[in-house]
Amino acid sequence: METVFSKIIEGLIPSKKVFENERILAFHDIEPAAPVHVLIIPKKYIASMNEVTPEDLPLIGEIHAVAQQLAAELGIADTGYRLINNCGPDSGMAVPHLHYHLLGGAKLGALTGNSSSHA
Repeated sequence: METVFSKIIEGLIPSKKVFENERILAFHDIEPAAPVHVLIIPKKYIASMNEVTPEDLPLIGEIHAVAQQLAAELGIADTGYRLINNCGPDSGMAVPHLHYHLLGGAKLGALTGNSSSHA
């Protein structure tokens, strides 16, 4: 399926890359929600977390390792960060391609507008 992320992977849309290997691409979000806001995506098309198979689990683990590495490189590992994966329309998932948001660089607010438990 062609998405904005597949076009970024193919180089048809420019991005400010912070990491790339044969399986994963990470780049700065064009509408950042925090001082550090990086998107981490697999190059393999997976529509969402619901479509992850057992064979994909090593890739998911590698994405988490990349997130950990980028948090350190971007200076947010010690102060704290979030790694968020949205799944489905109620989550706010805008692009149907598995992706993670790495957010940090400031004190982050509540996880949702419905709860103050994480304020």
